[in-house]
Amino acid sequence: MPLPTNPPPPFLRPLNLIPINSPTHIQTLLCADLTRLSLLYFWAPWAAPCTQMNAVVTELARRHPTLLVLSIEAEEQVDITESFAVDAVPAFLVLRVSRVVFPLFPSAERMQGHTLLSRISGADASALTKSIATHIGAPSPLSPLPAELDARMRSLMRQNWIVLFMKGTPDAPRCGFSRKIVALLHARGVPFDYFDILKDEAVRQGKHCAAHFREVGFAELTKRDAGLKRLNDWPTFPQLIINGSFVGGLDVVQDMVDNGEFDAAIKGRKVV
Repeated sequence: MPLPTNPPPPFLRPLNLIPINSPTHIQTLLCADLTRLSLLYFWAPWAAPCTQMNAVVTELARRHPTLLVLSIEAEEQVDITESFAVDAVPAFLVLRVSRVVFPLFPSAERMQGHTLLSRISGADASALTKSIATHIGAPSPLSPLPAELDARMRSLMRQNWIVLFMKGTPDAPRCGFSRKIVALLHARGVPFDYFDILKDEAVRQGKHCAAHFREVGFAELTKRDAGLKRLNDWPTFPQLIINGSFVGGLDVVQDMVDNGEFDAAIKGRKVV
């Protein structure tokens, strides 16, 4: 069925089509459900193409009740518009939130709090409709079920005989502890795989759920449900894994080196 070109009366506006009134407002809505697909619609009352697209967006919201549609008057919400690098209207961003960023909108944090799936400029109703149809049924790569996340993390721990979960990469560590443990492993001639936990918030911090935020607050949520930290019962990174089993962080590994336990554990695995 073709999309209409005339908007419905205001009282028929779908509940999932929400006009945005502030950066805090959009942040709250985007963070309310991290699995939900969102459509950000930037418009202006003086732009003729927006008149047509108002009706298109309304119909998309009606057809897809699970879609969160956020209507943003570009010149009234300048901070939001600039944060999403929108310089012309109408503009459409299809996204899923990938992690909670506080605050969401300073320019330094632009686009770090979500996964951009599609960006459409201009009154292209066909492209917008196809984009929503493509992504609305796609499973979110975020917020996996606890059992699924545990299985994935255990698989990562077994990807090689020695695996280091660290911040950054061995060539470019992103924290001092990661840098030190990489140097230690290199000094012992140990080949290892690594996993950059800064690239995967599910592994780093665990499953984020809006209901948990409301019930226990952010600090308590992080303590209760914290990905690899919870699985290995270890509060920090880096974490070293040998033969699929958690060994410890930097201090533990350093102690093992000092007392000879580490060389025994990696016997036969050094570079000859």
